[in-house]
Amino acid sequence: MIRPIPLLVALFVSAGLALSAGAQEPTGTLKKIKDTGVVKVGHRDSSIPFSYLDDKQKPIGYGVDICMKIVDKIKTELKMPKLRVEFVPVTSQTRIPILTGGNIDIECGSTTNSVERQKQVAFAPTYFVTGTKLLVKKSSGIKGYDDLKGKTVVVTQGTTNERAMKAYNDEKKLGINFIPAKDHAESFLAVDTGRAAAFPMDDILLYSLRASAKNPADYQVIGEFLSDDPYAIMLRRDDPAFKKLVDSTVAGLYKSGEISKIYKKWFESKIPPKGINLGFPMSEGLKEAIKNPNDTGVGACGKMKC
Repeated sequence: MIRPIPLLVALFVSAGLALSAGAQEPTGTLKKIKDTGVVKVGHRDSSIPFSYLDDKQKPIGYGVDICMKIVDKIKTELKMPKLRVEFVPVTSQTRIPILTGGNIDIECGSTTNSVERQKQVAFAPTYFVTGTKLLVKKSSGIKGYDDLKGKTVVVTQGTTNERAMKAYNDEKKLGINFIPAKDHAESFLAVDTGRAAAFPMDDILLYSLRASAKNPADYQVIGEFLSDDPYAIMLRRDDPAFKKLVDSTVAGLYKSGEISKIYKKWFESKIPPKGINLGFPMSEGLKEAIKNPNDTGVGACGKMKC
């Protein structure tokens, strides 16, 4: 039996509409990336081993490796294997404005997922757990936070550590003189040159800075954790499609066990450019975060309001 021409046309039109409905156009960040042909990745200069520059000024690190897995997923999702990656340097102060302003699409550094920041940006699942401690010279005689009374302390501007240390100073009335620095390398230099007695920062970053110093034995990391700091990749808020892609990529690394290989590469092996080995085994806190990737850090920074 031969179908009437109008019926055949109607069938083709219906099929076309069904295909269009199934192949949804990207929205939000994914649309921006598709339209421009570029994914912009925010990175840090000296957050060893999370995001820093090698001897060729190329961004590398634990966070960068994870972000590149996300970039691979974006290429697959958009069917754009030749998608260009543009690395954009950010600092503790500029990372949120640059992200919310659309100049980067994801930020891969050492950013704490805090309740306060969640009002401005979104976060992927936690990929590291740390907290604020102090870097001091061994010769300083400083054994703890209360020994900083009346002394000068350098803080990297725009960090949760700055807020935690200033809150502790206010609570204990220590009369600390705070001086600002634009990044962690500058903060370390202030201690190294004697301009500051101490530098409060996440313990892993302090260990990294000490290991990279000319004379590591001259410095020590001291104090109990002053704050809880879960690190996570940062992305724009109110973009459910992009967040789903990012979250599923990170969760996939956790489920497959690939995250353990990436971790070992950066925390338990020699890393460029100086070949230092941090010898920093995965903490129980991070192991727990990997088991529960859907817990993206809400309620973080419990010891201090951050």
